[in-house]
Amino acid sequence: MDRRAIVSEFIGTLLLVLLAVGAAVLAGPHIGDAGIALAFGFTLLALVYCFGPISGCHVNPAVTLGFLLARRMDVKTAVSYWVAQFLGAIAGAALVFWMAKTVPGIQTHGKLGTNGWGTRSQVGISLGGAFLVEVLLTFVLVFVVLAVTHRIAAKGFAGLAIGFTLGVIHLVGIPLTGTSVNPARSLGPAIFAGGSAISQVWLFIVAPLVGGAIAAGVHLLTHPQPADEPAELTGEVHRPHARDREGVRAERAEEA
Repeated sequence: MDRRAIVSEFIGTLLLVLLAVGAAVLAGPHIGDAGIALAFGFTLLALVYCFGPISGCHVNPAVTLGFLLARRMDVKTAVSYWVAQFLGAIAGAALVFWMAKTVPGIQTHGKLGTNGWGTRSQVGISLGGAFLVEVLLTFVLVFVVLAVTHRIAAKGFAGLAIGFTLGVIHLVGIPLTGTSVNPARSLGPAIFAGGSAISQVWLFIVAPLVGGAIAAGVHLLTHPQPADEPAELTGEVHRPHARDREGVRAERAEEA
């Protein structure tokens, strides 16, 4: 297990919460829903290029579950990623909470960029509706991540596809549930917000994991995993496939 990968997942998730959730909490009234969506999309885009070559930049337990079920990483690595992601999200939320407390007029109790349904939704979406929205939106995100990081995908464009997808997902989901699609991103702020935020957070842990699992199943239908391909070689977003590395070595040997 690569320690750098675990540290990258911790730092990446911390920065996602700090910058993207922080934008919603600290600047939401000034930038609006579109600005918040861009903050999430651009933050993830940058993080993918920073940490993708090291850990794959999952920064999301639902994405990690998708990689695990798609047989593109092993269980031990997945569990380590989950621990790092949740701890990173809690650390990021603590920083957002601390900054919010220094700004007069920002309410943190029950809010703090958390997700919700009913009275905590801009449109008053029901519990069932919120669950369906989160499953569907997470399915889209995880499927895109799995597809654009597959060994047959175009190289070098994964970050753009993933970042833009998360941005569009937030444009759709912010008025409905506040957009989770990431259990760690939801749990971290909810811990500090308390109140109804913590009582509703279970949905935003369970629904994204369901969406990630469905995405993995569909991905296996559209992008079959070779039976002889070791899981540990494909858990990272930008790490070349073993056969690709062998081809590069052969080409270099011929040139020499």
